[in-house]
This record gives sequence, C-alpha cells and structure tokens, in this order.
Amino acid sequence: MDLKCILSQMEMDNEEETSRLLQQYNRENNRTFTFEQKEEENRVRLCQSLLRVLGTAVGRACQRTCLETLRILSRDRRVLGPVGTREGCCCWRGWRACPPPTGRRGRTCGWRGALRQAEGRPRPHEVRLFSLRLLFLLSALRTDVRASLRDELRALGLLTQVLERTLDVRWAGPYEAAAPDPQAPPIPAEASERAMEALKALFNLTLSDTTVEDGAHQLRLISAIMRHLLLLRAQTEEKTEEAHSHAVNLLSNLPVSCLDVLIDTPVRGGLPEYGGRNMEVVQVLLDFMEKRIDKQATNYKEGLTPVLTLLTEGSRHHRDIRRYIKAQVLPPLKDVTNRPEVGTTVRNKLVRLMTHVDMGVKQSAAEFLFVLCKESVDNLLKYTGYGNAAGLLVARGLLAGGRGDTEYSEDEDSDTEEYKEAKPFINPITGHIEEPMPNPMEEMTEEQKEYEAQKLVNMFDKLSRHQFITPMGMKPDGTLAPLQEAVSQCTVESCSSDSD
Repeated sequence: MDLKCILSQMEMDNEEETSRLLQQYNRENNRTFTFEQKEEENRVRLCQSLLRVLGTAVGRACQRTCLETLRILSRDRRVLGPVGTREGCCCWRGWRACPPPTGRRGRTCGWRGALRQAEGRPRPHEVRLFSLRLLFLLSALRTDVRASLRDELRALGLLTQVLERTLDVRWAGPYEAAAPDPQAPPIPAEASERAMEALKALFNLTLSDTTVEDGAHQLRLISAIMRHLLLLRAQTEEKTEEAHSHAVNLLSNLPVSCLDVLIDTPVRGGLPEYGGRNMEVVQVLLDFMEKRIDKQATNYKEGLTPVLTLLTEGSRHHRDIRRYIKAQVLPPLKDVTNRPEVGTTVRNKLVRLMTHVDMGVKQSAAEFLFVLCKESVDNLLKYTGYGNAAGLLVARGLLAGGRGDTEYSEDEDSDTEEYKEAKPFINPITGHIEEPMPNPMEEMTEEQKEYEAQKLVNMFDKLSRHQFITPMGMKPDGTLAPLQEAVSQCTVESCSSDSD
C-alpha cells in the first residue's frame, strides 16, 4: 500500500475513504515487524496524521482503525516521535479545546490522559489497551521521564487502580485481597490483555529508585495485588503462565520488606502453611519455578532467573518463607546412593543447574540453594556435593569452608538416622556413596609408580608453559590464586604464626 496515497487522502478529511485505505494498510502489514528505512519519513508523517485524526470528532470505527495502524507503526520505534510530544498526547486524547501546555507539565498532562483512558470503565477495550501499550512503550524508551511519572503524575497509583478494576480486586483488609473463588471462571481475555500491559508499564516504573520510604503503602498495595493475580487463572495455561511471569518480574523490583504481604493473610483449611503463615502463593511460585526448569527449550536466563532471584531474596529476609521452601526443596536426606544431580526431584533439578553453561543461571541456582542452607558451606555440600558447589565457593571465597555474610536464626538442621549411618561412606566430591573402586596402582612396582608420576608432572608443566592452564592454589582466606602466589602467601602466614 502506497503511504503517499493514504497521506493525500487523510489531508482531504474524507473519513470513509481514509478508514478504507487504513484498513487495507493494516491487513497488509498485520504481521510486518521490519520496515524499510526509505519509507521512514512517510511513516512519521502518517503517525502525525493519525494523531490529528484522533483529535477530531471521528466515528468509533475510524478511531479503532487509526489505533490499529498506530499499533503497527509502534513496532518501529523511530517513528514514535510525534506520539511522545505534548501536542501528540493531547491530540490523540481528544483535547482539541485546550491549548497544549508546555515543558514538563505538558508531558505529564499527556501521560495522565493516557492513564485515564486506560482506567475509565466506559472506554472501549481497544482504547484502554492502546493507552496502556503506549504507556509501556514510552516508559521503556524514555527512561529520563520515569522519575517524573512516579513523582508528579503518581503513575504507580493510577496503574494500581487499573489493575484493581481489571482484576476485580475486592479488599478484605489492609493489603489483603479477598481470596478468589476456585470455581470462578478465568480472567476474561480482554481483561487479561489490559492487565499484562499495566504490569509491563509498572515494571518499567519500578526498575530503579524504588524504596519503601518512597511510598510504603503503594508498594505494599502492589504486592497484595500481585498475590491476588498469582492465585487467578487466565483463559489458557500459557496465558496464566505469562501473567505469573509478569507478576514475578514486578515483585522482583519491589523492596524485600514488601514480600511479607504475600504470606500475611489468614490460613485457610487444606492450603499450604508454615508457622501460622499462609504459604499458598509461595507454593505457586515454587510450582512456577519447577515448570520453567522443566521447559528445556526455554531461555533459562529470562524465564527462570527472575523467579529464582525472587525466592532467594524472600528466603534470605523472611525466615518462615525460607523454612517452608527448604522443607519442599531440601527435605532431610535419607537415600544418598545416587548423585545429587541425578533424579526428578526439585533438588536434583536445581543441582543440575549449578553446572549450567549460562553463568547467570548457574549462579542463581547455586545462590538459591546456598540461602536455603543458611549460607553454611557444610550444609550446602551435604545436599549438592563439593563438585557441584565449587563454582559458588570460588566466587564467594569460601573454599576453606565457613558461612556467608547473612545472619540466620540458630535453629539446627536435624539429620536422619539413615544419613548419619551413611555419612562416613559418602564421597564429599560427588555427594553420594560410591562403590569401592579397584586401586590402579596396586599391581605397580615403585619404579612404575615413579614413572607415571613424572609423566603426569611433565604433562601439567607443558600445559602450564603454553598457558593452556594455570595451576591454582588456595590462599589462607579461602580464595584461589596462581599456585606460586598461594604457596608463598601460605608460607608467610605459617612463618608469622610460628614466630608468634
């Protein structure tokens, strides 16, 4: 479709013909995500013309068509300039009667208009959805205005109201949404769409500089709504998982002190609880985590890391959350005949991730298990084996043992009788009982042993000289260093202690 033809027709203010041409353009480009650069100027002009049309008294059908065209054009961020101007925001909102304000006030006015479009009940679904999508795009691309949105526009509060209405939240107490009826129908498809866009915009606005002191009530209110969302169902399992993913991402941005809202609700019969705290949502998060682990084709870094981080921080700062999760993930050991990474339990799956090729995934899984073990090296090795935990211990400088920096309660882990009996026979490297292996040097003479030892030394020397490997040693503080440096430092430490 020739854009010049559309632009010419739009200048003639023929609503019927404009709508027809735009519908044709929308059909042709519905699945277009990459645009030719030579048409960029015409697309910018089309964006300006669309905003002008939306600012006039056009029919609803033409309005929907214009919004659909803008949605397609939004895939090319380089043509969105007219949308972000104060004139653009006023035009598409229909503020013909008032002159566009200037400066920061004008930008804030336009954003407030978008939010009110999204919040208002009488507005058509397409208008509210477009408003939220526009808000998400602008908050993603214009990082410089996020602070003013939070401070001047109170965008967090307005978006929270959008979510309350969209998800039909009914409050039963402070930061406590009424429990959804298990037999209730799933979230309607249109409401689900609007909720997803609101969640994405909230995620952008809470990416940085979000502390409880900035608005404790508002942030805890968002946490309560996320708890409600995690207990709801969407039209399909995929949509439910998408909603839960957005909720996890948003909760990860909030201060950890707000996470107590997730468990500070009355315990209902038959639901998970620990110490009188409601663990229903924590169990939902654990199920979500395991589902993401089981999806082998999933991008673990984007799909799994956020929920691992959220559960890690929740466990680090909330004792009851940690204890409940540990009971589910790291129950007392009984059978230690298999390697920790072999099996189908959540523990087995997480231990396998400790040696994942992606560094971020590996560190997230290891940190999660480490926190569940109260950052005790001995406890971690009991559940994972030294080989799987070596990467974390090197990064933390804990090869010599000890604990992390976080302080935990003094409650002790109780070992099962089966584990106590098997413990002397467990290989600490692999973390399980191994069958006795024959000694390969048993039949060798002393000369053969010396020959093999010298051969091994020569091989390591050759690899070291060609810098294929660097022999490492452990310093007294538990960190690794090149072998020569580690040996010299240990010698100095030894001499100092002898002189004392």
